Amino acid sequence: MTTRGVLYVHSAPRALCPHVEWAVAGVLGVRVQLDWIRQPASPGTWRAEFSWQAQSGTASKLASALRGWEMLRFEVTAEPSAAAEGERYSATPALGIYHAVTGIHGDILIPEDRLRAALARSARGETDLATEVATLLGKPWDDELEPFRYAGEGAPVRWLHQVV
Repeated sequence: MTTRGVLYVHSAPRALCPHVEWAVAGVLGVRVQLDWIRQPASPGTWRAEFSWQAQSGTASKLASALRGWEMLRFEVTAEPSAAAEGERYSATPALGIYHAVTGIHGDILIPEDRLRAALARSARGETDLATEVATLLGKPWDDELEPFRYAGEGAPVRWLHQVV
């Protein structure tokens, strides 16, 4: 079963750009050439967007191929299909990688065991419940990536869906 998705490279140093293309090509099995433009939120870095269509599970393979490069900020999304829920991966140098399962309307679906663990940590006084829920929803990653999501002048803008 195939799905569609988008890779958003929010910021990458110029020297890393060809390595990102090679990593994506390695996952997709086709030659990939991204249209890189300057990232105004972080001078000296570049941004790119790439729409893909492949087998379910490709988003996780892309995220795995790109994780670990300390200077790279990216997101990978995959639309839900008849065989699988959607996915969202976000990565920043400071926070590492975040993964969420998404439903057909773009909502983040939080597994029961993660909710129970958050409630338990809150009950023990390790953290407050609002912080736990914000982390489960990826708020720290959204806060860090938001300035990078805005495209430079003249570049295509593709907003991630946010339900309030």
